[in-house]
Amino acid sequence: MSSTPPVRQKSDPEISFQQTIRVFAKLLSYLSLFKARIFTKLGFITFEHVLRILLLPWPLKIIVDHVILGEPINADGSGFPDYMQPILFFLSDKTSQEIMSWILVVGIMMVILMGMTPNRGTGRNATGRYTGAAAGSLGAASAELAQGHDTATQTENASNAAYSEMGGLLGILDFNIHMRLSQSLNHLLRSELAEHIKSLPMTTLDDQRIGDSVYRVIYDTTSASGIYGELTLGLYGGLLMVALTLYVMFTSFGSAPEVIIVGVLVGPLTFMFVIPFARLARNKSQASRLAGSETTSNIEEGMANVLAVQSMGGNKRESERFANASNESFRKFRAEVLVKLLFGHAGSLAFLTGQIIFFLVIAGYVIDGTFTAGDYFVLFYYFFVLSAVFYSFGFLYTDLQVAIAGLARVFNLLDLPGEKFADGIAIPEIQHGIKMRSVTLTYPDGRVALKDVNFEAQLGKIVALVGPTGAGKTSLAYLIPSFLQPTSGNVTIDGVDVRDISVPSLRKQVAYVFQETQLFSDSIADNIRYGNRAAAIEDVHDAAKTAGAHDFIMALPEGYDTNLGTITSKLSVGQKQRISIARGLLKKSKILILDEPTSALDPETESYLVDALHKAATEKLVVIIAHRLSTITHADKIYFLEDGQILESGSHHDLMSTKNGRYRHYIELQAGAN
Repeated sequence: MSSTPPVRQKSDPEISFQQTIRVFAKLLSYLSLFKARIFTKLGFITFEHVLRILLLPWPLKIIVDHVILGEPINADGSGFPDYMQPILFFLSDKTSQEIMSWILVVGIMMVILMGMTPNRGTGRNATGRYTGAAAGSLGAASAELAQGHDTATQTENASNAAYSEMGGLLGILDFNIHMRLSQSLNHLLRSELAEHIKSLPMTTLDDQRIGDSVYRVIYDTTSASGIYGELTLGLYGGLLMVALTLYVMFTSFGSAPEVIIVGVLVGPLTFMFVIPFARLARNKSQASRLAGSETTSNIEEGMANVLAVQSMGGNKRESERFANASNESFRKFRAEVLVKLLFGHAGSLAFLTGQIIFFLVIAGYVIDGTFTAGDYFVLFYYFFVLSAVFYSFGFLYTDLQVAIAGLARVFNLLDLPGEKFADGIAIPEIQHGIKMRSVTLTYPDGRVALKDVNFEAQLGKIVALVGPTGAGKTSLAYLIPSFLQPTSGNVTIDGVDVRDISVPSLRKQVAYVFQETQLFSDSIADNIRYGNRAAAIEDVHDAAKTAGAHDFIMALPEGYDTNLGTITSKLSVGQKQRISIARGLLKKSKILILDEPTSALDPETESYLVDALHKAATEKLVVIIAHRLSTITHADKIYFLEDGQILESGSHHDLMSTKNGRYRHYIELQAGAN
């Protein structure tokens, strides 16, 4: 038996009614960007439904009463709606064979134009949700890939969801418009969410798991097209069919109000059985999505830390951890499916109850001669339309709750405050440097990273930040490009507070080489010029030589054209670090920040890099976070930090001259350890 504890995850808050309304309102703001396509889609739905409800069932009556039974057609159109009179007048003097021929010709034309086929049952769109389409659908057009039952594998269909309640030429056009709308809507949401995630402050990104973010971008965003389908094909289409059906039934079969009442009663019956499951379905869907994102996060973490897992012998533990996460995901999904099955059966019970009552009522009217045999088929058609629509309405609310659970996760992430790229002024090229006055930085969890920091650094200088682990060196460096904002105090560049500077304007002039090397799946040359896309290959070579990377790059089979997506795992930590340093050197920036730039370099390469940094410092400010004595001794000014405070500052010689100084003690400890 495994001793690994079950997966525990932080649940998203339960979605309230007010939040549901907010999700709808926000979705409508996105749908408003596609008004032309939406109104075109509604036009197709209106055209198809009007034709289906007003015209489609009456040929059945003509065939049964006037072709099979041979009863004559009255030219005044008695027994038919008023709008059918021109057709009946045309057919009144025709023989049975001629009538059938004309119906056949019209039928063929309808098949070519609209794919007319008498389907029965409620229609579904490509996502599998009810659309409110009822009996006699005109050859509904849809297309979808094979899929499983879980949310993840249904995503490809959901992101391309499209459905037309017509076939034929018009159905193809309608389907294409719907599909383009779904793709555009999902692409917009995915792109906006992915862009927003990249704009989140670092403190927020630290709390947001990568796997969960990926799940929301790929899987949850498709809920938007599902809700749109429910609102257009389901709600609008259903209400239109109800209105048209009631109009025809009241005007043509008003003598049998029981039939109308029975059809309408299917709605309240379905609501009565299904509504109690709505909130449960939403919560179960939310839990299922959360469990799915937990599994995705588990995979991402395991792959990202595979070397640590293998080196520490944690393969079995990670396998058990993933197995628990996967099992929890399946368990949550089974609970969601169970709820869907329960309210599905409950709705079917209401639907079948209405059918039984209808048969008992209509049979009596046909037997006593109130209605003809042909009327029976027409009435059955309209009853089925009415009851099927109300039946689908019973599921509409519950299906919307399931989709809202996914879309709420998208909007919750979009609502997280991001960095304000569009705000602030664009500063000219930096001429002087940076000043920090009485800066305090407190992280959202309450941890104080910096306390009353006063810091100054000028262009043309090398400034080193030194101190034990956790002293606040990186936090201080993050303030310069505005990765973090001070809780109190101010950070100025050339006298302008960074809060007043637009983020792109500031970061354009800052190159940051992180301690953890970050390379892209691209050629080495393009990785080096990532911050300066216009750089010539000669400049790339020069930056690589300065960083000590040129020789090992040229030793690779494809040299600078080597794609790091296929070779990264074969490069040493030091080689990756040198590529990252070359990228920072090549960027046309006035401030260069290097976080532990020499931690993985050999002494010869380190010495070469230090000399190169002194050369670079003639035109820019170089800020180095380092522990190694050989890297920091040549700095123009050193700031020694401990517990978030700057305790000492000055040159290496000045600080070493301070008896009992903290910097001197730190260096002596390091020298003793060496």
